[in-house]
Amino acid sequence: MGKADRNRAVVLGASMAGLLAARVLADTYRDVVVVDRDDLSEHECVVGEHVCPRRSIPQGQHVHALLARGRHIMEELLPGLTDELIAGGAVTGDVTGNVRWVMNGRGMPKPHSDMLLLSMSRPLLEQSVRARVRALPNVRFLEQHDIEKLLTDDNSTVIGAAVTANGRTYDLTADLVVDATGRRTRLPAWLKELGYPEVEQEELRIAVGYATQYYRLPQDAMPDEISIDVVAAADQPRGAICAKIDGGRALVTAYGMLGDYPPSDSEGFLAFLKTLSATDIYDTVADTAPMGPPVSYRFPANLRRRYERMASFPDGLLVLGDAVCSFNPVYGQGMTVAALGATVLRDHIGREGGPVGTEYLADLAGRAVDHVWDMTIGADLAFPGVEGERTPELLEEHAYVEQLLEAAVHDPSLLVAYARVVFLVDPPEALATPEIQAAVFAAAK
Repeated sequence: MGKADRNRAVVLGASMAGLLAARVLADTYRDVVVVDRDDLSEHECVVGEHVCPRRSIPQGQHVHALLARGRHIMEELLPGLTDELIAGGAVTGDVTGNVRWVMNGRGMPKPHSDMLLLSMSRPLLEQSVRARVRALPNVRFLEQHDIEKLLTDDNSTVIGAAVTANGRTYDLTADLVVDATGRRTRLPAWLKELGYPEVEQEELRIAVGYATQYYRLPQDAMPDEISIDVVAAADQPRGAICAKIDGGRALVTAYGMLGDYPPSDSEGFLAFLKTLSATDIYDTVADTAPMGPPVSYRFPANLRRRYERMASFPDGLLVLGDAVCSFNPVYGQGMTVAALGATVLRDHIGREGGPVGTEYLADLAGRAVDHVWDMTIGADLAFPGVEGERTPELLEEHAYVEQLLEAAVHDPSLLVAYARVVFLVDPPEALATPEIQAAVFAAAK
């Protein structure tokens, strides 16, 4: 099937991954349909005149990071998005120059990194991206539709999905179906029904819990800072982020690993902030009345579905985003990995003859998932209570990162190098170059 023959692509789920998938599909398919169970119209939010998180995004009220690599990709796909977000109230600054990073109880320097940071609510970002995608002439949304099953003409080719709305089930046919329904995807069960073997899964249980409270801080609070990040460490598995966002608000998301969850009442939440490795966030908000009670969220485990290891995969079907891999949200990688996945999808649908599932899945793993998964698992295994294999190489890596962060207190360029890796601009190997290693050892003397 050549490009000229392509008619319809169906995206299951209006997640960030689904929206970005629809954007790239619109360049190749004449009709792109995004199916979602939610009402995607905008509503007033109980914490002020702001867009509410969607029902299907339970973590929507918590802090969200759009890493530098993700912002670059979104700006490429949706030119002008950065300016639109700033006009909508997103707070801007430098990733290291305007952020107070506290690691192992130590305040870090604030060098300029030349990486733009946008701080905003998840609803603002999602609404802005959705509006841009909705405006594409060949993209339409089917809201308040439940997805029942995949349609096939045999056990090897997917030709659409059965969907239900207002009590009526009907077939939505397509040349390509993209599953972007997130962590709770039913794709493994659907594949099993079609006769495919069970999808291999990997988990690393971390039992991380969030609580988030909103504030309106005094104007003199954090005058030259976008956020304060008190990072959890191996000997203190608690952390928090205080970030200025749209609407003149600040949100504080506190988190604890391994079941050490922040309380969901305001008094207990504030007390939790006081127990972190540094009291910077507590001192910032202690005298400010919150805008409402804390809201909570639980994330049990990193989860990866190894679709790329399947010997065969149905024609007419692809998958991306959290439906493939969902990461510890503390590191803020999910939306950026979704954006990376969209670029892989773009490359494969643009090939003559259309995408081949096994080739796409292998490429998705190699270009969008593998290195981020390794970084996340490695970081989580630094916490002694997390169960998993710690190879000698990983223990050596943990020790080196600790050395680097200690050295960064005296050599700010090392913090910039570290931030470029954390924000997925550079690969992890960038921290092991001879120049960086020499700087680490020189600063340690």
